[in-house]
Amino acid sequence: MVFSIRELGAGLLDLLLPPVCAGCLCETDGEALCRACDVRSELALPDEPPPEPLASWTAAVPHDDVARDWIARFKYPKRGLLGLDPAADAVASYWIRRAALAVPGEAPDAVVPIPLHAKRLRERGFNQATSLARDVARTVGSPCRPVALERIRATATQTELGRAERRRNMAGAFAARGAVAVPARIWLVDDVATTGATLASAARVLRRAGTKEVRAVTLAWRPWIG
Repeated sequence: MVFSIRELGAGLLDLLLPPVCAGCLCETDGEALCRACDVRSELALPDEPPPEPLASWTAAVPHDDVARDWIARFKYPKRGLLGLDPAADAVASYWIRRAALAVPGEAPDAVVPIPLHAKRLRERGFNQATSLARDVARTVGSPCRPVALERIRATATQTELGRAERRRNMAGAFAARGAVAVPARIWLVDDVATTGATLASAARVLRRAGTKEVRAVTLAWRPWIG
């Protein structure tokens, strides 16, 4: 299993530093946020059914002002050791683990992150969805398979696109990787989703490859404003 410098550095800091709240720096019982700072005590509830073929979609937090700052720090760090942000990493891990425990149904046979295109991965230096997927896998005791999918087409950002445009943008973006049969039950993990178009596109590829059930787990849900 390959870890980025950022992940290795964050793990070392976890061993050396005492557990404190990422928000106010008070001592905690091991969680990333104390009760006073954990204003996101309930899961986000997407206001519509998950797009087919997803069996369910569980999001940890709504993508509001509070979550947006933490997620931006988690997703866009500086490169190398200068980019270590243990507070943001801890909050993201805390939220995604809580979401993982709320996913309906049985634990998955594998946890799969939404992959970045190779060009974007080189630019960013790590895939934030892979970090989240490893947290989910550890939480539910399932293997993480970060290379089960690959992004074969560099897509435009979804931010300014409408619903139909988002679906078209993601069409043909993913492919199943390797000759090994895919597991029957897979959880897809990503950071932020709005309409679920990216998750649904990846799920369709997995279903065509033989997966029987695909559920989604995301760090945040951004409400659609059409």
